[in-house]
Amino acid sequence: MKTLLLITMALLGGLSQAVRADDTVERGRYLSVAADCVACHTSPKQGKPYAGGYAIASPLGEIWASNITPSKSHGIGTYSEADFAKAVREGVRKDGAHLYPAMPYTSYAKLTDEDIHALYVYFMQAVAPVDEEAHATELPFPFSVRSSMAVWNLLFLDKKPFQPDPAKGAQWNRGAYLVEGLAHCSSCHSPRGLMMQEVGGKAFAGGSLGDWYAPNITSHPISGIGGWTDDELAQYLKTGRVAGKGQAGGGMAEAVTNSLSKLRDEDIRAIVTYLRTVPAVADKDATRAAFAWGDASTTPGEQAVRGTDAPLASGAVLYSGLCASCHGSRGEGSQDGYYPSLVHNSTVGMARPQNLVATIIGGIDREVDGEHVVMPHFSEGSFVQALSDADVAAVASYVRTSFGPGDQVTEAQVALIRDGGEKPLLAKIARLWLPLLILGLAAFIGGILLLRRAWKKRTQRRASA
Repeated sequence: MKTLLLITMALLGGLSQAVRADDTVERGRYLSVAADCVACHTSPKQGKPYAGGYAIASPLGEIWASNITPSKSHGIGTYSEADFAKAVREGVRKDGAHLYPAMPYTSYAKLTDEDIHALYVYFMQAVAPVDEEAHATELPFPFSVRSSMAVWNLLFLDKKPFQPDPAKGAQWNRGAYLVEGLAHCSSCHSPRGLMMQEVGGKAFAGGSLGDWYAPNITSHPISGIGGWTDDELAQYLKTGRVAGKGQAGGGMAEAVTNSLSKLRDEDIRAIVTYLRTVPAVADKDATRAAFAWGDASTTPGEQAVRGTDAPLASGAVLYSGLCASCHGSRGEGSQDGYYPSLVHNSTVGMARPQNLVATIIGGIDREVDGEHVVMPHFSEGSFVQALSDADVAAVASYVRTSFGPGDQVTEAQVALIRDGGEKPLLAKIARLWLPLLILGLAAFIGGILLLRRAWKKRTQRRASA
């Protein structure tokens, strides 16, 4: 009887350990979803989870996501938990090479030891190893010198893990941990400084992502999300759309598809709770909330583009032929809401036309709970029609005038967005390194020659004296 009891206890103990292990793996899986790891580390073409091969567009060039499967030859299979933690929190690989902050380790630095452990267990035990080498990142000099990131980290990496605020409730603290850490919202929604660091004083005030613009999500009622209700914000995060407010596109559509739509409702509510308290930052160019523009009672195209006498005929023709069948002749959208209204639409009404142009050029593609939302792109290879920069400028001006702030979109603006958007000053300066190096060498050689000539003349004068 005693032997049977010992066997039973051993079996129960083993079962308990297995349950705890399963819980850790499941927790790690959920954390990886909240951190949106799969979006960057999975190629949309090969479809092997976490095997890398996805090009992250940055103002300094394409940064290719690495293989983070437990492959011992091409992934992180030889990483200890300490190696894994250093890569996630500090951006330093096992071999000592530095990662670029396109991998948002500046946010992941806030993760707790328990969550790092759960993530490590998940990746090592539940992710299938893929023995394939991911595409290597090759940024132009001087950004190709990865060791320079050590200096950048000294200046801009805060290694302190998240500390709950005892003056706030559990929901607020959970939201702060998700927004500031796992979901790394600030990495897209904050402006960047000269050295491509997040500008702390303007956290969540909006930031350019190349062709797309991540909008202001501070609590400001006009420039930010202060005019959205809690339910609307929660719905947007879970589905990527809210009638009369906006629809997710670009990187946000990816975040909704791969991460936010899969989070528990209580975590979505926690995110909303925290965002409500983010200090308001005003955008001087925003005179009205982006969703507040548009009036369906106005006949589209009646007024000229603000500040010009240019007719909107070409834009109206393009809109009628390419857009009206889905969005309606008056921008009202479809009755079932699948095709959104352009009236009271944040993409149309933003202070800058960047996202409207990016939508026309690149289209929309997101999927939530089996519902695939697609808007065709109008670039080369479009199954509808490829539009020139002039065509995109014309139809965007028509839409902005009919349903938005009424400004003109220029061909130059479209060309810039199509080319990846405005380049930061650091990238512009870096482009000059070769000419500056050549000029510096020429100046150095010229100086040597002048000194040599002066020395020769001086020697000759001494010889003749």
